Amino acid sequence: MQNQLFIDGRFVDALDGETLPVVNPHDGSLITEVAAASHLDVDVAIAAARRAQPAWSRMAASERGRLLGRLADAIEADRENLAGLESRDTGHPIRHTRTLDVPRTAACFRYFAGMADKCEGSVIPVETGFLNYVVRAPIGVVGQIAPWHFPLMFTGWKMGPALAAGNTVVFKPSELTPLSALRVAELVAEAGFPPGVVNIVTGDGNTAGQRLANHPDVDKIAFAGSTVTGRRIVEASRGNLKRVQLALGGKGANIVFEDADLDAAVQGAAWAIFHHHGQACIGGARLIVHDRIADAFLERFAALARSIRLGNPMDPETEMGPLISATHRHRILHCADIARSQGGRVIAGGKAPDDAALANGFYVEPTLVEAQPQHRAAQEAQEEVSGPFVTVTRFCHDEQALSMANDTPHGLGSGLWTRDLSRAHRFARDIRAGMCWINCCKRVHPASPFGGMGESGHGREMGFEAMRDYTEARSVWINVDAGIPPHFVR
Repeated sequence: MQNQLFIDGRFVDALDGETLPVVNPHDGSLITEVAAASHLDVDVAIAAARRAQPAWSRMAASERGRLLGRLADAIEADRENLAGLESRDTGHPIRHTRTLDVPRTAACFRYFAGMADKCEGSVIPVETGFLNYVVRAPIGVVGQIAPWHFPLMFTGWKMGPALAAGNTVVFKPSELTPLSALRVAELVAEAGFPPGVVNIVTGDGNTAGQRLANHPDVDKIAFAGSTVTGRRIVEASRGNLKRVQLALGGKGANIVFEDADLDAAVQGAAWAIFHHHGQACIGGARLIVHDRIADAFLERFAALARSIRLGNPMDPETEMGPLISATHRHRILHCADIARSQGGRVIAGGKAPDDAALANGFYVEPTLVEAQPQHRAAQEAQEEVSGPFVTVTRFCHDEQALSMANDTPHGLGSGLWTRDLSRAHRFARDIRAGMCWINCCKRVHPASPFGGMGESGHGREMGFEAMRDYTEARSVWINVDAGIPPHFVR
């Protein structure tokens, strides 16, 4: 288990020797301590990335792709170790880290390995006598700050396109979940990446993250996390007007129409909010259900929620592990108390489990609350409570459902369940969100752009859109006739 900073191809302690504890959310025990990067450590990492960037950008794109492919192979070969680290660090059940997190991370690096030599330019039809072509040039040094949920997958989502495009990176995982990123650093070294191309600094967001955001020699900052922190990133980036990419919060609406396949909608809605304990920016925390089927839907949904097996994330039988911290558990329980105080109906959960074996961990039962849109509990769900907490509101007609879905400043992902094809396309057009799932939920793929609108941020992870976001368009003009332009010829 690696616990040092990875700078310029070497693992090193923080210059001042400071460390941060890494806690197991299952029982509150100390897993290890990792180096806590200071401003000076971040400066050293940025300087290493700057030195490495020219040679990395001039390397044949196919060779960059070959190294990314080797990293994808190494991640797959290290599946059991990475899955175990991720489950211990985040509480995400190992049945999911093995089958989703590790394969998706490898797939993302492999996709961008293939994209490295396919970021094409264009030729512009300008006036006779001139050739104008546009090439995609790397931005330079990129600072990347990842959240505590799905930390392994975010190494692929963020590093993959940046490296494929010819940038070098300084990557900061969350101080709560740094272990899988440090293991990826070991695999980067084993794969043969040149020193300085990838640097990983662990540390507190207010110190290491802030320095990445305000450093004058960072050309782009890519942040994933809360909207509140995203605003601070924007403010910190103003010094050198660096490019900013934000993947922020926003629990989307999940609309169930009266003609939906009820069993599929119940299963899908449960996965949308209870997978990874609801700790996902694209979790379906706002269920909007047609009044005609609401009672039948809630009966089945509540039964499923009560049946979910909570337990040690290292147990393959566990379906839901702990939340990331005691603070997050408290917020879920607080939201349930708010719902009760305002006359909302707590249909399932709303409390810590009774199992004594889970008493020291940050566990909370899957929670289902029926509330009116004006209730504070419903508003809390819009503000990303980051837990297995879902509110249900009823609607009677399509316009009302659309209004409810769009009644939020966020706009990341939303879903709907219907057999009506015309309605599906109409809602996909009118829902204010960067992604829309129809009769499915939370689908992602390395080739499909991921990102939001409004207070859910701007810019895109994955797909060709991500490659564009990590490059600049450079316009080149050539005087084909090689003569003197006639404007001031005497």
